[in-house]
Amino acid sequence: MPKVSVVMPSLDEEGTVGLCIEKIKKVFDEKQIDGEIILADNSADKTPEIARALGATVITPKKRGYGNAYLAGLSHAKGDFIVIADADGTYDLSATWQFLEPLINGEADFVMGDRLGGKIEKGAMPKLHQYIGNPLLTAILNRLFKIKISDTHCGMRSFTKAAYEKMGLKTGGMEFASEMIVEAARKNMRIKEVTITYYPRSAPSKLHSFSDGWRHLRFMMLYKPVPFLFVPGTLVFLLGVLLSLTILLWGDSGTSRMHSVIFSSILVIIGVQTIATGIYVKAYAAVQGLCEKEGFIKKLLDYHSLEKELVLGVVLLLVGLAIGVKVVLTWMSVGFGSLSEVNNAVMAMVFAAIGIQLIFTAIFLSVLLLERGETESQDAIT
Repeated sequence: MPKVSVVMPSLDEEGTVGLCIEKIKKVFDEKQIDGEIILADNSADKTPEIARALGATVITPKKRGYGNAYLAGLSHAKGDFIVIADADGTYDLSATWQFLEPLINGEADFVMGDRLGGKIEKGAMPKLHQYIGNPLLTAILNRLFKIKISDTHCGMRSFTKAAYEKMGLKTGGMEFASEMIVEAARKNMRIKEVTITYYPRSAPSKLHSFSDGWRHLRFMMLYKPVPFLFVPGTLVFLLGVLLSLTILLWGDSGTSRMHSVIFSSILVIIGVQTIATGIYVKAYAAVQGLCEKEGFIKKLLDYHSLEKELVLGVVLLLVGLAIGVKVVLTWMSVGFGSLSEVNNAVMAMVFAAIGIQLIFTAIFLSVLLLERGETESQDAIT
């Protein structure tokens, strides 16, 4: 029988960790498994002492966090097959074999538990999580990454050591759970689901509904900024341009439509800034190796030129300043009296703002690439 590692993160779980370890050891004995139990622990109570007394290996992660605990624990795993689960008693570790069997039989590379399709005991999961949070985040992740997972936030999972190494996981917080699924899907791994029962905690939950949910959403935005940033930004930008053109071509050039002109210009600026933020996010993810360099971002990073982007930004800024100077000169010509130059004044502001945004976007991308040694010059020395 190949060697198996069970890795559990723990934080003050002295009331449940012993039972979890006993259940795992019973499965090891019944199935004659050569197994090890690793506890990634940052507890202030007796959790590590209990775990060591029962034969588990206890390590102390240098950094706190759900993902950091697993990264530390998994770095010590020697098994060919790995099972992960919380040590808080919410998962029945007697089901460990159900997660190992598909791996050992070669049916899957990655096995996910499914609480939503299984059974959730009364009081085990807040209603907000059970009926809104988890289903919504699961649906978003499935839609964005074209996968079909029933419960993307189930903490009991298993995978081969080779699959884990292929995933190349990096995140240190709760988003680690989402990253694992996304990387498994990106690497075309065979994924199997196992329905399980989810039990109430005996101690207060350490989850933070909104901050943990935001971490998952932020991670998905990092991988897929298009639906979160590019699409909304483009729609707002186009709406602003359409309104601006309508007012400039067919509207009153006086002050009667001043509010409409200002509103449309604000939409244009917000749209450009949102698109720029999408570029920042996608470029950062590509440079950090969190996603593939492809499409527009690949071209941008491969052919990025600080000088060209700065020149374009400066040109737009100068256009804005030129229009602004024209408005001021016109104002001077009438003795600083009443002036009907709302459209030109707002246009000057828009060109100047976009020019400045482009300048800082160019600087940010250059710093980002310089950090990884990817300067504008990509010449190879042979």
